[in-house]
Amino acid sequence: MIVRPIRYLGDPVLRKKAKQVELINDDIHVLVESMFSSMNKAQGVGLAAPQVGVNLAIAVIDIPTHEPFTIINPVITKSNGMRIVENEGCLSVPGYRGNPERSIEVFVEARDVNNKKIKFHAQDNLLAQVLEHEIDHLQGSLYIDRLKDINELVKLNSLDWNDPEE
Repeated sequence: MIVRPIRYLGDPVLRKKAKQVELINDDIHVLVESMFSSMNKAQGVGLAAPQVGVNLAIAVIDIPTHEPFTIINPVITKSNGMRIVENEGCLSVPGYRGNPERSIEVFVEARDVNNKKIKFHAQDNLLAQVLEHEIDHLQGSLYIDRLKDINELVKLNSLDWNDPEE
C-alpha cells in the first residue's frame, strides 16, 4: 500500500480547516488505506488526512483498546471537563512532547468508511485524547496550541524517538 509522507509543523495544510467528505467512494477507501500504512510506518496511533497533505475531514485511529477505525466528518457533539495530558506527541511535530489541556469526556459522531453513522463516548482515557487530537487536526489546530506555554514543549533526546525520515 502507498505510504504518504507526513507533513510537518510549518506546512500550511496543517493549519487549514479540512473540507467535509461529500461522497465516500473508492478514492476515499484508497486514501484511508494509505493513511493506515503511513500511520503504521511512522508508529503513530492516529493520523488525520491533512497530515498527509489531503485537506479532507478524515482520520484513522489504531489504539490498543480498539480495533483500528476511521472517522469521516467527525464532530465533537459534547465535551466535559479539562485535564492535563502528560507527554503527548504528534507525527507532525516529531521529536517533541508536551502536556496539553484536553477534555475529560468527549462525545463524537462521524461516519465510517461504509458511510455508517458511528458514535463514541470516551472519558479520561487514550481514546478521548486521540479523538480530540485528530479532530483538532481537522480544524487546523495542533496539540501545541493547547499548551499553556509553548516553552513547556520538551525536545526529546534523538534516542527517544524514531526519525520519520529513516
